[in-house]
Amino acid sequence: MKVVVCTKQTPSTTAVFTVNNGTVSWDDPGGKPNVVNPWDEYAIEEGIRLKENHGASDVIALAVGSEESKEALKTALAMGCTEAILVSDDAFAGSDAVGSARVWAAAINHVSDAKVALFGKLTIDDNMGVAAMMTAQKLGWTPLTFVSAIKEISEDSITVERLLDDGKETVTAPLPAVLSLVKEINEPRYPSFMGIRKANRAEIPVWSAGDLTVEGETGAAASKVDWSHVYTIPPREGSVTLIEADSVEEQAKLLADKLFEEKVI
Repeated sequence: MKVVVCTKQTPSTTAVFTVNNGTVSWDDPGGKPNVVNPWDEYAIEEGIRLKENHGASDVIALAVGSEESKEALKTALAMGCTEAILVSDDAFAGSDAVGSARVWAAAINHVSDAKVALFGKLTIDDNMGVAAMMTAQKLGWTPLTFVSAIKEISEDSITVERLLDDGKETVTAPLPAVLSLVKEINEPRYPSFMGIRKANRAEIPVWSAGDLTVEGETGAAASKVDWSHVYTIPPREGSVTLIEADSVEEQAKLLADKLFEEKVI
């Protein structure tokens, strides 16, 4: 059984974005390069644990993006994934969530014997959190969201724990399945020194549109999302009133009177 870990390269969490004439740019004051999407680190770790503890034969890190995304894949290899594959083609550039799901599904289908696909809860650049479920729909696989633990897995089924707003539930579902993971599932490991050296020497294959059978349109031309009007939120104006008095008790009384006057309480 092969496990596919779907990952994305995103800006560093320290980066600050600005909008100029409708174009979004990222400024990283720390000088850090783009990184593995932080939520995907939990998916990478869980994929490795499925190999270590549940007999998965291979853990394949899969990314869709530009050539630069190989750096994120090298991080996945350094952590312990057995393979890495980049899907990159100008035909996929500018895809909306539906188009991206079509590409993810085609790439996962192209991995023979894949039974489980793992996603992080969301990506920090678009913050949508829909990739896993849309990909499951395109694949026709079982979707499992908010997974906080994988209890059991066999060739035909998987039992997981889901983290809900008011508690937890245990669900058993047939394979193949697409899982969206929350951070409570594990603690991602740091890449080892030997893992980093091995990853830096790795040759990462690149799949293009010609290698995949993508059902439906992709790319900017097929996108239903319009990003033509992007703007920053105007700063919120406010004022501060300092309450001065001879004692704390008097300050508290004046504050209470002011809050009543403003109908806050």
